[in-house]
Amino acid sequence: MTNAATSTAPANAGAVPAPHVFAAVDIGASSGRVMLGRVSPSTGATLETVHRFPNGVVEYDGGLHWDFNALFAEVLKGLAAAASVAAGNGERIASIGIDTWAVDYGLVDASGELVSVPYSYRDERSRSTVARVHAVIPPERLYATTGLQFLQFNTIYQLAAEPTLDGLQALLIPDLIAFLLTGQRRTEATNASTTGLFDAVAGDWAVDFLDALGLPQDIFPPLIQPGETVGTLLPSVAERTGLAADTRVVAVGSHDTASAVAAVPASGADFAYISSGTWSLVGVELDKPVLSEASRTANFTNERGVDGTIRYLRNVGGLWLLSECQRTWAAQGFNQSLPALLDAAAALPHGGPHINADDPAFTAPDNMPERIRAAVRHNGEVLADRPAAVVRCILDSLAAGYARTLADAERLTGRATSVVHVVGGGSQNRLLCQLTADATGKAVIAGPVEATALGNVLVQARAAGVVQGGLAELRQLVAAGTDLTRYD
Repeated sequence: MTNAATSTAPANAGAVPAPHVFAAVDIGASSGRVMLGRVSPSTGATLETVHRFPNGVVEYDGGLHWDFNALFAEVLKGLAAAASVAAGNGERIASIGIDTWAVDYGLVDASGELVSVPYSYRDERSRSTVARVHAVIPPERLYATTGLQFLQFNTIYQLAAEPTLDGLQALLIPDLIAFLLTGQRRTEATNASTTGLFDAVAGDWAVDFLDALGLPQDIFPPLIQPGETVGTLLPSVAERTGLAADTRVVAVGSHDTASAVAAVPASGADFAYISSGTWSLVGVELDKPVLSEASRTANFTNERGVDGTIRYLRNVGGLWLLSECQRTWAAQGFNQSLPALLDAAAALPHGGPHINADDPAFTAPDNMPERIRAAVRHNGEVLADRPAAVVRCILDSLAAGYARTLADAERLTGRATSVVHVVGGGSQNRLLCQLTADATGKAVIAGPVEATALGNVLVQARAAGVVQGGLAELRQLVAAGTDLTRYD
């Protein structure tokens, strides 16, 4: 269905003014893009992709890393493309916002040099530090302060694995990109909340945890909130991209899920969301964190959202499983398209085998179909050696995981939900959306696909004074300009 929202055009609107233009750098674990967002309070927000590029983990020096130099070069290419497209239309880019995945960082010395290739959260190095961290700060105390879901790759465990941090600062990936664009070091708050070193109630660093672990007090740069300005472009960046030197870099929800949730086209407060991509982030939006022991044992996280909201959610396995299967099958010479695979999977009967889609066994790459079949065998079941059967197992398992997680979220928060908004790439997967509606017993509203970039752009537009209001008003703009599909 197409969901119409109340128009935000002023009652005395005459000629529609030209929209303001913003650049969104939106990078996920497998790909990145630079998009132009055009925003008008009367017509809403539109996106134009001007540059796409691959991203992925590389093996280097015995570990799994991000090829950050290549990544930043693609960001500059994308910004140059954005400047060119805007200039060709007689437009001027007002600002740039950056969002990426969470927890990972680069170490920068006093002169601003990146001293090592940033590790990926998929590397195993932090597994051995978990017990050492918990010996100093018990898990119960960690959660009571940070409200953060336990994941062995959280930043706190990664920092504990560093051989030395003397004279260095850790810049989370979007903050590192912003630093290289502006020369200004800041830590955006939504991403800071994923580190395990952020006080969920105070909204500031947990200084006593830094002391307890022997981490420098200034290991992270000062905090900045979504909507605040990081800085303007360095002359060298302006020259290389063709952007004006006074182009601002504005902090947005730099954790991509924070930007995605800001663009959920909900019309009330009784909604749940699933940000569906490489990972699935499943939860509800709250005004304050839930730091109970029951919440900790259920492994829910309390992460910051835009406007100081709390994203109360749990990481569930995502479409990483499907994309990794496709990669393995392609290497084996099987290149059936995803739509054909989904059609074949949809034709299979209900009641097939399930796996625990967020089991750490599925975190690393390599031969995902066989690992899924092995997990099914471990459960005493059999999974046919056909791609369609594996795809159906993945999607059934994801939908069941979503339903369990949402039921737990309602129980732990005391908040009932009536609708589930699925945003991100998974909103295009009709089979997954229908299975989710069936498993949860709730209506599923799918879209927008590019929620992360929309949230990024709308926070910039509000910072520029182009649009007014809180999240409800931003979400109204999203709903007005998006074709949404309902599954019952």
